[in-house]
Amino acid sequence: MTASRHDVPAGGGAFALSDLTIGLFLVAQDEHRLALGSDRRHHIPLSADEGWILPGGAAGICEFDDAHSYLTVSFDKHMLDDVGLDTSTAFRPQVGGLEPLLAQLVRLAADRGEDSSSLYRQTMDLALATHLARLLAPHAELCASLDDRRLRKVIAYVQEHLTDDISLDQLASEAAMSRYHFARAFKAATGRSPIQYVIDERLDRARLLFKTTSATVAEVAFRVGYADVSRFGQHFRKRVGITPAQFRSQ
Repeated sequence: MTASRHDVPAGGGAFALSDLTIGLFLVAQDEHRLALGSDRRHHIPLSADEGWILPGGAAGICEFDDAHSYLTVSFDKHMLDDVGLDTSTAFRPQVGGLEPLLAQLVRLAADRGEDSSSLYRQTMDLALATHLARLLAPHAELCASLDDRRLRKVIAYVQEHLTDDISLDQLASEAAMSRYHFARAFKAATGRSPIQYVIDERLDRARLLFKTTSATVAEVAFRVGYADVSRFGQHFRKRVGITPAQFRSQ
């Protein structure tokens, strides 16, 4: 999945999309004109937080009279297959209002920092793709279960790699499932999403280290998989109710 922000001067021009793409306008364009599959332009005013969802292979012309800022998120076939969206079935291009949660997830995808953990990035990407699939194909619901053997294997992997940048791909691979099915099945089995589970396990180990070692807060953060000490402190305080330093002094 690729998320980008675009700040461009007035004008526009021809476009061709290789993958299914969402576009989200950050500014209103009262004179927005769009042609799809031909050069016949249609006047379609769009406000901020409106935009379009176009299938892979869509081509046309987009024009606007004012400087423009917008976000795009493109999904490759692998990710869409992962969430059960059949890309061989055409859907009608959507131009205009976007469902509010979809728009929010697009903003989060474009705004997240490159230093985010692999598990966080992949979880948010999957959430966006899953929500899009539900909007485009609301009846295409797939189910899978996570048996005890595979669940134990995933939990063992987490315990052995807490200091690593754990990814959703790695956890799903341990369970021999797609990311989509794994994330849903793991939450059904444990009551927590994979990222919630990993955070909880890291903070539990941090509390143990604070009680049994003299390691500094920064050392403990690193030993439980946090490269960012401030983020560790935020998660610790949210979970435990006090800062790491306050917990240590108890």
